[in-house]
Amino acid sequence: MLPIDAAAHASRWRRRHPLEKAVLGLGLTVSAVCLPPWPGGPVVAAASLAVLLGPAGVAPRRLWRAFRIPLGFCFTGAAPLLLQVGGDAGWVSLAPHGPVAATELLLRTSAASLGVLLFAFTTPVSDVLPRLVRAGVPAPVVDVAMVMYRISFLLLDSVARIRQAQAARLGATGRAAAWRSLAGLAATSFVRAFDRAARLQSGLAGRGYDGTLRVLVPEAAVSWRFLGATGVLLGAVVALTLGVEGLWL
Repeated sequence: MLPIDAAAHASRWRRRHPLEKAVLGLGLTVSAVCLPPWPGGPVVAAASLAVLLGPAGVAPRRLWRAFRIPLGFCFTGAAPLLLQVGGDAGWVSLAPHGPVAATELLLRTSAASLGVLLFAFTTPVSDVLPRLVRAGVPAPVVDVAMVMYRISFLLLDSVARIRQAQAARLGATGRAAAWRSLAGLAATSFVRAFDRAARLQSGLAGRGYDGTLRVLVPEAAVSWRFLGATGVLLGAVVALTLGVEGLWL
C-alpha cells in the first residue's frame, strides 16, 4: 500500500462521509485557481496546511514526502514562463514579465495541490469508488476503476519483490548488471500483470460475476455542521484574500 493510502485509512476523518471532505478539499482547490494568485495562493495554502496538520492529523514528514512530487511539477511548469523564444533579444531570452507570471502560476498550482492532498490524505479510494454509482457514474466504469486500483497494488508488490530478489543476487553491482536487472524487472512485471489479471477474472467468474461488483460501503451520514464549518472557512479565505488584495493595491 502506498503511504498516502495508508495515511488515508488511518486518518482521523476516515469515518466521515467523502462528500464532506470533497467539499472542503475541492473547495480550497477551486479557491486557489479562481482567486488572485497573490495573496490568494498563500492564504489557501495556509488554510490547507492548518487543516491538514491540525484537525486532519497528517504527519508533517508524510505530508512533505507526498507534496514534494506535485511541487516539482509546479516548478517544472512555471520555469518555461521565464523564457521567450525569438524576438529582438535573440533566439532565447528572458521574458519581460516572466518572473511575475511564473510566480503567479507557482502560487496557484502549489496551493491547489495542497487542496487535492487534503482530500487524498483523508479519503481512501475504496470509500469513494462505490459511491460514484449513486452519483450517476456508470457501474461498468466504476468496476474497471476498482479492478485497476486493486491490480496496481498487486503489481507494485510484485515489483518490490522482484527488486529485492535482484538485489540479493547482486543484480546492481555494475552498469551492465543494472541494465540487465531493469530489463528482467520490466519483462517479469509485464508477465505477472497479465497472470494476475487472468487469475482475477477466473476468480470473479467462479463467484458468479454478472457485470457488477457488489461491495459493502461503510455507512456514514453527512454532517451539516462540518459542511457549515467548511463554508465559513472558504468564506473567510475569500474575504481575507480580497481584503488583503485591496490593501495591497
